Amino acid sequence: MTGMSGAGKSTALKILEDIGYFCVDNLPIQLLNKFADLAFQPNVGLDRVALGVDIRSGDALDEIGEVLDYLDEKQYAYEIVFLDSDDNTLVKRYKETRRTHPLAANQSVNEGIIEERKRLEFLRQKAKVILNTSKLLSKELRAEMEEIFKDNKEYKNIFITVMSFGFKNGLPMDADMVFDVRFMPNPYYVTELRNLTGNDQVVQEFVMHSPESHIFLEKLESMVDFLIPRYIEEGKNQLVIALGCTGGKHRSVTIANKLYAHLSKDSSLGVRVEHRDIGLSNHGTNFQ
Repeated sequence: MTGMSGAGKSTALKILEDIGYFCVDNLPIQLLNKFADLAFQPNVGLDRVALGVDIRSGDALDEIGEVLDYLDEKQYAYEIVFLDSDDNTLVKRYKETRRTHPLAANQSVNEGIIEERKRLEFLRQKAKVILNTSKLLSKELRAEMEEIFKDNKEYKNIFITVMSFGFKNGLPMDADMVFDVRFMPNPYYVTELRNLTGNDQVVQEFVMHSPESHIFLEKLESMVDFLIPRYIEEGKNQLVIALGCTGGKHRSVTIANKLYAHLSKDSSLGVRVEHRDIGLSNHGTNFQ
């Protein structure tokens, strides 16, 4: 378990301890090989072990490459988990807790974070699991950790949220990409469809009856398919794709469901669909 200072490694280790891991934080690098030899001996009882290793190891961190070579040579099974957060979040957390960054004794927190990121990059590149905690509450981090390490589910390269919303209710604050589908046929003006949503088949058929709707969906799927591998290469592990119509009940829900179905075909992706405004009242507008 490694990563940026302030990204939640201590919390993550406590979570692993709660689900049955034997956890050791900040073990000296020089002892890692001996500890691994001990852990992999039969009948020791250390079936699941988590070790916290980070910038606190100082110059000894440079020796971690030799340790990993040793583990590979011995054919010891291990995984590197890297916890990350964006720089602004890390700075905010340090200011809130009034703690000193391990590398910021004689420089600013920002400079310490930049230096730490450089020194840990090689571990990030080797990590099998990268968790970005910038927008995660403790309970959400726990749910993510338990899903991966307790339920033994395969870690997904990237987790994508496909979100429908209504422009009249404002843009989603956490959206990475926003698409406007208000040019599509509007079921709101059909009396028998007005009180239904894009989750209903008859509404989906109405929206997709337009050739332009099909063309847009094909181009959207193609663009997203192109972008996702590039985001993964960049190290991004969370993506929010937002689709908006006026009220967030018909057109945006339809296209969000279609895109979700398309992305769900790829088992390497974690995908969920969220309809932000589907349950909100229609009062106060004549348009959907």
